[in-house]
Amino acid sequence: MIERGDEAPRFELPDQDGRVVKLADFRGQPVVVYFYPKADTSGCTTQACGVRDHRADYAQAGATVLGISPDPVAKVKKFQEKHGLDFPLLADEGHAVAEAYGVWVQKSMYGRTYFGNERTTFIIDADGKVAQVLRKVKPAEHDELVLKALEEAGPPVV
Repeated sequence: MIERGDEAPRFELPDQDGRVVKLADFRGQPVVVYFYPKADTSGCTTQACGVRDHRADYAQAGATVLGISPDPVAKVKKFQEKHGLDFPLLADEGHAVAEAYGVWVQKSMYGRTYFGNERTTFIIDADGKVAQVLRKVKPAEHDELVLKALEEAGPPVV
């Protein structure tokens, strides 16, 4: 698992429109990278709509938000359109990025064991270092916790 102070693993993944998004493209500004289990499930919808509804707060903090799930591009596109999500959703279909960040974990539900994304958020500073790690965040509390962490980190150095 990536910890506070570590260099954030670089990645490039397709967004909901199939365009390649690279973490390196955001160097010089804070980036919120949140991993969610599955597009269009109740918790993931609550979390994504919270980010959408707090867009102005993230902009004020100078932060870009990227949501990452193991869903294919077509599924994240449908999720984005259905809920009017106005930030990049990235398709990590092979879960390589989730593995690099240590959030591809064994889970169990109703007696069934499977692998999936742990709901975890990484705040990456302007220099590409992990400033904060928020593990197993409750979807309804996500924005409050992330925005507080961004505030504590202060404005990006330009």
